[in-house]
Amino acid sequence: MISDLDIVLRLGLAAILGMAIGFERERQNQPAGLRTHTILAIGCCLAMTISINLSMQYLPTVGGDPSRLAAQVVSGIGFLGAGAILRYGTNVKGLTTATSLWTIAIVGLAVGAGHYFAAIATTILLLCVLVLLNILEKKLIRVYINIKVVVTAQGNTNLVKDLQTALHQVKKHIISTGIERNPISDLTTVTIEVKAIEDESFEDIQGLVTAIPGVTHFKIN
Repeated sequence: MISDLDIVLRLGLAAILGMAIGFERERQNQPAGLRTHTILAIGCCLAMTISINLSMQYLPTVGGDPSRLAAQVVSGIGFLGAGAILRYGTNVKGLTTATSLWTIAIVGLAVGAGHYFAAIATTILLLCVLVLLNILEKKLIRVYINIKVVVTAQGNTNLVKDLQTALHQVKKHIISTGIERNPISDLTTVTIEVKAIEDESFEDIQGLVTAIPGVTHFKIN
């Protein structure tokens, strides 16, 4: 059987690997981020170790494979977790809650199998993820969002190039560009979607946009 110390070491490694992937996803402003990936990695690790120990613990005396019960719980808890996931416009909320529900179900399996130490260690890890990593996210991780810069200018046929040059000066990554032109009024409207850091001030963009020749008005959202 897998020892308690070995289980804890595996849980710790799973947490580190989950954090590595979650950190990258968090930087890209994905719905499933740092805490979600870490919790899921911890839960899957615990499920595997407990399934192994269950088969070795009960197989000699029971006519069957007791680890099948763990497999059914792991798949069935997904329905409960799905109920905690909500969508608000383009944002998805509740993924961390869904994964914590899924993981705590496996903690229950561990306690039921008599693996108290592993269950306690997993619970402590979950508390650290939910509390400490939440603080870490807010202080260290830079979340990126997509914003639209809409600029209208009169008599400036190079508006697209001027605007792109201005955005590159402030190190903004351009995702897409659209243009609309009215030949009668000689007005050109350019819409550029860029990637920016959340809560970042747009004063640098405003200053460069207003310096472009012929600009009549602009909007950033």
